[in-house]
Amino acid sequence: MRVHRSGTTLAGAALATLALLLPLAGPAGAAEDPGTLAVPARGSAYMGMGVIAHDGKGAGPAGGSALAAQTEGVDVSSHNGNVAWSTLWNSGVKWAYVKATEGTYYKNTSFNQQYTGSYNVGMIRGTYHFATPDTTGGAAQADYFVNNGGGWSKDGRTLPGVLDIEWNPYGAACYGKSASGMVAWIRDFVDRYRSRTGRDPVIYTATSWWKQCTGNSAAFASANPLWIARYASEVGELPAGWAYHTIWQYTSSGPTVGDHNHFNGDYSRVQALANG
Repeated sequence: MRVHRSGTTLAGAALATLALLLPLAGPAGAAEDPGTLAVPARGSAYMGMGVIAHDGKGAGPAGGSALAAQTEGVDVSSHNGNVAWSTLWNSGVKWAYVKATEGTYYKNTSFNQQYTGSYNVGMIRGTYHFATPDTTGGAAQADYFVNNGGGWSKDGRTLPGVLDIEWNPYGAACYGKSASGMVAWIRDFVDRYRSRTGRDPVIYTATSWWKQCTGNSAAFASANPLWIARYASEVGELPAGWAYHTIWQYTSSGPTVGDHNHFNGDYSRVQALANG
C-alpha cells in the first residue's frame, strides 16, 4: 500500500485514521458506511492495496538458505508507471504479473510498457484482473480480461491469468455479496476463464478476506493455484482446502517496485506453471 502525503492536512490525517478504525463488512457482505472518506477513482485498484489496512505489516521473511527454493517476482499496475525492468532483472527478479483489467470498465494504461518490457528483459510474465463482483458477473469479467490482455499461450514465457479477489477499495469489503454469492461469482469467473484459455486461473487473495467474504470456502483448492497476500515473516494460515501456496506476496515496500513475491519453488517450477 502506498501513501501519498502531498497536501496532507490535519483533517486528512484524521480521516485516514478513521478509515483504519472502521469495522469490516460481516460475512454477509453488509456495506460499510464510508461517510465522507475519500474513495479512490475506479480503475486505480492494484493487487494488495488493502493488505496493510486490514491485516497489518510485520517483519519480512527470513533470507539466506531458508529461501533457497524461492524465485523472486513482482506485480505491477498503472500506478507504477514505466517500470525499470532491467534494474529488476539484475536484482534477481525473474517473473512478473501485470494488471491488465478491472471490472469490465478499465484497462491498464501502462500495460504495453510493463508487459512487453518484462518479456524483453527475459522474464516469464502474466497478467491479472482486479475483480469487482458488485459491477458485473464473473463470466463477463473473465471475458473482458481475456479480450484485453488476459489470455494464455503455451510459449514457455506466459503465466496463466490471475483473479485478484480482495477487499473492495470502493465500498463494502465483500462487494455486497453473501458468502454463497461470492463463491458463485468466483466460480463463474474461473469456469469461463478455463473455457476461454484452457487454463485454471491463479487466485490471489488474503486469508482474512477469504474467510470473511467466502465463508472460508474450499471449493477452489483442487484446481486453482493459490497466491497468498501476507506482509509478515511467514505465510501463516492459508484459506481452507489449500495445503500449500504457489506464490506469496510478502511486501509492498520492495526496492524499485514495491510489491514483491516469492514463488514457492525454483525457476523450473515457474516454467512449469507457464507451460501448464
